[in-house]
Amino acid sequence: MKTNVNDSFVVFSGTANPALAEKVANCLGIQLSKIDIKRFPDGESFCQVQETVRGKDVFVIQSGSPNPNDAYMELFIIIDALKRGSAARITAILPYYGYARQDRKDQPRVPITAKLIANLLTTAGADRVLTLDLHANQIQGFFDIPLDQLHAEPVILKYIREMHLPRPIVVSPDTGGAKTAHSYSRKLNTGLAIVAKQRTGDSTVDAFSVVGDVNGCDVIMVDDMTATGGTLSAAAKLLRAQGAKSIHAFVTHFPLTQKGMERLQDEAYIDELVVTDSIPLREGFDPSKLPFKLTVLSVAELIAEAIKRIHDNESVNSLFVSN
Repeated sequence: MKTNVNDSFVVFSGTANPALAEKVANCLGIQLSKIDIKRFPDGESFCQVQETVRGKDVFVIQSGSPNPNDAYMELFIIIDALKRGSAARITAILPYYGYARQDRKDQPRVPITAKLIANLLTTAGADRVLTLDLHANQIQGFFDIPLDQLHAEPVILKYIREMHLPRPIVVSPDTGGAKTAHSYSRKLNTGLAIVAKQRTGDSTVDAFSVVGDVNGCDVIMVDDMTATGGTLSAAAKLLRAQGAKSIHAFVTHFPLTQKGMERLQDEAYIDELVVTDSIPLREGFDPSKLPFKLTVLSVAELIAEAIKRIHDNESVNSLFVSN
């Protein structure tokens, strides 16, 4: 089925990650649709959709970082404006699902904010959600509307294969990522190792053992995100002590904090950190000051292909059947 990209669907962007939205539009061969977004002096957000959306299939790209509170409120307002403009269907595209780490009640009297965000998206008027590498797969169950989860795996695998590492081994920096690491190791036909860790604070981690042999190996460490760099730093230090020849860390999301920026500037254990553009690099962050190589891969083509498939009622999951 051939999509008429000129008028069958439209794509809007919030202000959280306009660079990625532009790349997605370029991949689709279209221009981003016009929307006026501004802030009143008291901090309130306002938007006006500047072209008709009546009867159209509408996609809105807005990452949940940086500034997740502002990003989400802006997204809710955009969706409401589109709904009132008689859009036929509204798909909220969240390259990074902010608040994903608050996905369970692990202490007394705490919220499950990831579920709250799902409710708010639905209440605002989203008919469908498209996101990338959720921190916890259970978040899919928080939605009563269709949710499609993309994976950065094809983009990352392509880059890894082009590296031609002599003795690669895939490592999960914690036990929670073992399933993802196993998927990478199977598709790359490499060995697998897992780092056991204990979180000692919001941004501090103690890595205390490695299951597997990394001595003399080129480590491919995979994780869904890093904000403070604690897990990556602790795991890399231990892997070096276990004889790892080189360490290349791959994370989908990079919601870097000030503390994380300071830690990474002192990081001496990894050779390269590879992230995607699901979140723009933190303002004021200078990659040239890092003691290792920072590589940013784009997920724009992946999102663009998913948009076309959703619009044409084709399978999104088939994007990941074989890599």
